[in-house]
Amino acid sequence: MTFYINARQTDSVCKISGSLRQCILHYRNNWSELVFLCIGTDRVTGDCLGPFVGQKLSSYSGTVFSVYGTLFQPVHALNLTDIYQHIQTHHPNALIIAIDASLGEKKHLGYVTIANGALHPGAAIHKQLPSVGHIHITGIVNVSGVLEQLTLQTTRLSTVIFLADKIVQGILESIPLSKTDFKQIL
Repeated sequence: MTFYINARQTDSVCKISGSLRQCILHYRNNWSELVFLCIGTDRVTGDCLGPFVGQKLSSYSGTVFSVYGTLFQPVHALNLTDIYQHIQTHHPNALIIAIDASLGEKKHLGYVTIANGALHPGAAIHKQLPSVGHIHITGIVNVSGVLEQLTLQTTRLSTVIFLADKIVQGILESIPLSKTDFKQIL
């Protein structure tokens, strides 16, 4: 199940929320907690989507879900393997939702993708990193092609922030913030 959502459409938050909920319900009885793994670095504008989402979500985390990867404690190529092992050890029954920036076709710039299955971080810049998560969310921040690292470095911050805001709003609409309501989706 893969969803492509144009974040510029007026109903994009509702579509993000509904799509994420469908993906979560696919795993209905296989988990007891949610973990958001927000991947990227604050040192490259195009790659800070994950940490920006993580930073915003972290103010809501704790009782209902956990967040790894923020602007102050990013999860990136150098520490991804260790943090993912930590999550698997300390959250063995978690449904892991991985979030990252991605590059895509020009017509998909500004789209959010949500899908069941692991995320393959670093693929756009040809890095060999472990696949992570049960569900993944990506924001297409720029166009793929040649010189992907340069493309990520020259991505507009406004695009990243716009997509991050839409993703966070969609997540918060799809995830109950109280333990009582949370048990209804389990």
